[in-house]
Amino acid sequence: MARLLLIAIVDDDPSFLRATGGFIQSLGYDVAAFSSGEEFLASSKLDETACLICDLHMPGLSGIELQKRLGVLGYTFPIIFITAFAEAKARGEALASGALGFFDKPFREQELISCLERVTSR
Repeated sequence: MARLLLIAIVDDDPSFLRATGGFIQSLGYDVAAFSSGEEFLASSKLDETACLICDLHMPGLSGIELQKRLGVLGYTFPIIFITAFAEAKARGEALASGALGFFDKPFREQELISCLERVTSR
């Protein structure tokens, strides 16, 4: 039996974690949810992660800071940012640093599905 791809979600909003995690699981992916970038970095899931969905603005490490830290550590999995407070500068920085997507909350499900399908096809 093939292993499901692990999609990690990092967001400080518990309701977003539950809703988005359930949606992604319904698409056939395995999900690991974390309430902060620090929690994700300390987890045993880094090496299993196929894609990270991350909030931009969180207490502690921001999504951009987490992206940079992961790069320094040598992790190259795709990152999709989803934020309630989109800023053109942050969007540009995230995409220039290799983010797979950058969406406003609430996001369009099909846009997220398209990003995840690109991860699957790699």
